[in-house]
Amino acid sequence: MIVREMARHPGRYRDIARLLLKYGRSDLVHRAGLESAFLDDPDSAPPDLAADLAKGESLAADLERMGPTFIKLGQLLSTRADLLPQSYIDGLTRLQDRLEPFPFDDARAIIEEELGVRLSRVFDEIDEAPMAAASLGQVHAATLRGGRDVVVKVQRPGIRRQVLDDLEMLEPIAEALERHTDGGQAFGAVDLLARFRRSLVDELDYRKEAANLVRLRGIVANRTRLVVPRPYDDFTSSRVLTMDRVRGRKVTEMTPLARLEIDGAALAHDLFDAYLDQILIEGFFHADPHPGNVLLTPEGRLGLIDLGMVAQVAPQMRDRLTRLLLALGEQRGEEVARMASEMSERLDEYDERRFTAEVSQIVERHGAATLGQLDVGRLVLEITRACGTSGLRPPAELSMVGKALLNLDMVARTLDPDVAPVEIVQARAMELARGGVRPSMSGLLNAAMETRDFVEQLPGRVNRAMDVLASGSFKLEVDAFDEKELLYGLHRMANRIATGLVLAALIVGAALLMNVQTSSRIAGYPALAFLLFMAAAVGGAWLVGSIVLGDRRLRRKR
Repeated sequence: MIVREMARHPGRYRDIARLLLKYGRSDLVHRAGLESAFLDDPDSAPPDLAADLAKGESLAADLERMGPTFIKLGQLLSTRADLLPQSYIDGLTRLQDRLEPFPFDDARAIIEEELGVRLSRVFDEIDEAPMAAASLGQVHAATLRGGRDVVVKVQRPGIRRQVLDDLEMLEPIAEALERHTDGGQAFGAVDLLARFRRSLVDELDYRKEAANLVRLRGIVANRTRLVVPRPYDDFTSSRVLTMDRVRGRKVTEMTPLARLEIDGAALAHDLFDAYLDQILIEGFFHADPHPGNVLLTPEGRLGLIDLGMVAQVAPQMRDRLTRLLLALGEQRGEEVARMASEMSERLDEYDERRFTAEVSQIVERHGAATLGQLDVGRLVLEITRACGTSGLRPPAELSMVGKALLNLDMVARTLDPDVAPVEIVQARAMELARGGVRPSMSGLLNAAMETRDFVEQLPGRVNRAMDVLASGSFKLEVDAFDEKELLYGLHRMANRIATGLVLAALIVGAALLMNVQTSSRIAGYPALAFLLFMAAAVGGAWLVGSIVLGDRRLRRKR
């Protein structure tokens, strides 16, 4: 499959192979079958570069040159501390999602095609120069008919087809890496690509971003210091998003004088509380709250923009995250290790003792820092990395939570240098653990009905159990292994042994018949002996082929 795809996209596969070689992963080039990408261009293969070139900033620059899909892939990898070393994570975190803008005539054509009306029927005016241009689209300031200030996000022409082609090209590489490399198997390369595909395809549908804005507006509705732009459904489609304009400047651009004019401590506290509510209560959070997506408005509020990347957290995962954050705040290393282990998938090489010791050491090392110096996000990312090195496959949500908290740490400290994020996290997690979240009425009714059924059926179940014990017919069934699979394996093994004995007998018989004098000969050998040798050769080839194919199917099944 990868050879066929390589014929369709030779240049892109060559770029990927060159990237892997540059960063010292020639083993992946070989195992993924990408060597032939250089066959028609031998001079393009890069030399064996020194290890000091393998820096995150250089990787980020290379991904930027490879285009939108790889920029987004770099952003995703920057949330996976279990996959990459910290130097790469730091470099990819600064990955710039900025490209040259496309002509306004193209933007006009897309808006009119998507909304089905002329531009002048919707907007009193629209700025032809974009406010910002990213990998998937660009944003124009505009004024709706009636005078409301808005921004219009327009998708790049042809970007959907380009992204889908790149994703299709990456599929055989992910499959080859998972099939032939330990790292690909341990971290689930195919599943990682599937998650990336879902995330990127969602970002290409601006209606989903509009729905994310509506949901986040509801979550922060009671927090007057936070503002989320409202989308306009009538002027929104899969390629065009119209929403309120949030005027302001990036938090990182604040001057010391501007900081004196705002209540930075209250803003930082509200921002952290809002995100903890998203993560631990709603199970839906803005996965990319970097300083560029948090604006300080002229009214002294914080505007949260760009909700293309969001993450979901299942209810059971939320409970475990709450307990994990509590254990982190109280510096209980063994409890942190236990919760992280329960959240993760255990691989064959998982070493529980090593993992517990490593996590305890991480928590103890950070315990020496003051609360004001402690970055809870970086601590979560370090624990995620320890999972990856100890034979655990941590959930993607854990890495995204760590990355979100790390970004929040930076924003909060810009607003208030004296803020202690870990105190805010610990207090909010403690409130939730003590019952700050009331159970729903449906949950209470369901629990009551389950309890009623248990009480009603308990006497009958006890009587049946006592009758079975009294009659001596009590049985304990343990399904320790798959009996059918075992018998099937034994049957195949017996067949192969029997076939081997028959083939050996044919060979011995043919060898004995070689001494028989007969006029019937084939190629100078006695005819019967020759036929027996041929039958043994065909049977032997069939036996070897069945063994190889059977083992291959078994490996794929595992």
